[in-house]
Amino acid sequence: RMEPSEPELQAAYKAVVEGDQKATEEATRACIAAARYQPDEILTRALVPAMTEVGRLFEICEYFVPELLVSARAMKAALAVLQPLLAQQGSFQESQRKVVIGTVKGDIHDIGKNLVASMLEGYGFKVIDLGVDVSPDKFVAAVKEHMPQLICMSALLTTTMPSMKETMKALEDAGVRGSVKVLIGGAPVTAEYAKQIGADGYSPDASAAARLAKAKVGI
Repeated sequence: RMEPSEPELQAAYKAVVEGDQKATEEATRACIAAARYQPDEILTRALVPAMTEVGRLFEICEYFVPELLVSARAMKAALAVLQPLLAQQGSFQESQRKVVIGTVKGDIHDIGKNLVASMLEGYGFKVIDLGVDVSPDKFVAAVKEHMPQLICMSALLTTTMPSMKETMKALEDAGVRGSVKVLIGGAPVTAEYAKQIGADGYSPDASAAARLAKAKVGI
């Protein structure tokens, strides 16, 4: 358990784990008011560990998707409070990891993708969400524009999985494949398929996806 011992940080941690948005905002403001913690310290010592704990509870089936979502929402509210201060801090802004996420061409399912995006935001990533039915060209354009460390692609239908392969080829052809790690997921997707198309990783659910993303960029 990575629960912080200081009361202010502990309150923020607990509020996120419990998915209490109002309490999370209040606790985050209290941490700032205490004037003992740098904004990035509030993030890395209270909020991110809380999301890690939420992920753990999900993986051992104590939490389910609704709990995951309310905690991710609480985390997002805390980030909204912290963001202006983090921007002033500068160093955090420059080092913030970016991820481009989207459901591939021909596929309009977005629940899983949105859940992964929320979890990634909860871990402090800047998420560029391209939405659904995203063509290989759109992924390539987003990589060129935003220069992310990661791309996350989702497909919920076996018939749209080939779009993932096409996107991998488009990234190669555009000469940007080497600059990003590519993670894929979705109900019909397997680790075997990820290997087959040359992706850097696969995850079976949102919590595992966020954990894998963290590992891939060294957070």
